[in-house]
Amino acid sequence: MIPPLIVREALGRNIHLIAITDHNATANIWAVQKAAEGTDLVVLPGMEVQTAEEVHCVCLFDTLDQANSFQSIVDAALPAFMNDTDLFGEQFVVDETGDFIRREERLLLTSTHLTIEQAWKHVSDLGGLFIPAHVNRKAFGLIENLGMVPADLPIEVLEISRHIRPEEARKKFPQIAPYPLIQAGDVHYLADFLGPMVFYMEKPLISELRLALQAKNGRFYQILEPDNSAP
Repeated sequence: MIPPLIVREALGRNIHLIAITDHNATANIWAVQKAAEGTDLVVLPGMEVQTAEEVHCVCLFDTLDQANSFQSIVDAALPAFMNDTDLFGEQFVVDETGDFIRREERLLLTSTHLTIEQAWKHVSDLGGLFIPAHVNRKAFGLIENLGMVPADLPIEVLEISRHIRPEEARKKFPQIAPYPLIQAGDVHYLADFLGPMVFYMEKPLISELRLALQAKNGRFYQILEPDNSAP
């Protein structure tokens, strides 16, 4: 997706906080952040890392430096496979206008060698927030692949897909009931924007997100009925 169009679509849907979480990659975050400068949109840096267990986990950070530090760790854990554009499509890195900079030649659509525990520790050490993604899905979901939420990991929040409501998810998967649940757009195309989450917090920081997830110090969050209509 083109950075200025991402910004325009988000604001057009009255969304003021997004995270860029490309698959095993952070190279395009700065371009979207740059495109959002001077607007009311805050762009958090992040990544959707694929662990050795083939579990997708969203990793959010306050700063691009933190995200880039995690990228270095992921780079060292990526298999030495080259991307096959006929099978997987192009992997472009662009600037803030969407102009081409380079191709990412490594295959990003693959599992790293990082276990979920290792990935969690690296993200936590960097001050980030680690969120197992779309845990209700069969493909790359935590419950399908591990059969449980690891009890020995202090996971703070779980993400469910757009196709299930929190009350349905808790009923279908009782093991996730004790955890705060969020619902993200998992946006691959502009039409995928949902904006189902409202966070009541003072600043767009990871520390504030944690308070909202825990409903502490007057912070809290809500999951709204998703609006799939175009703005």
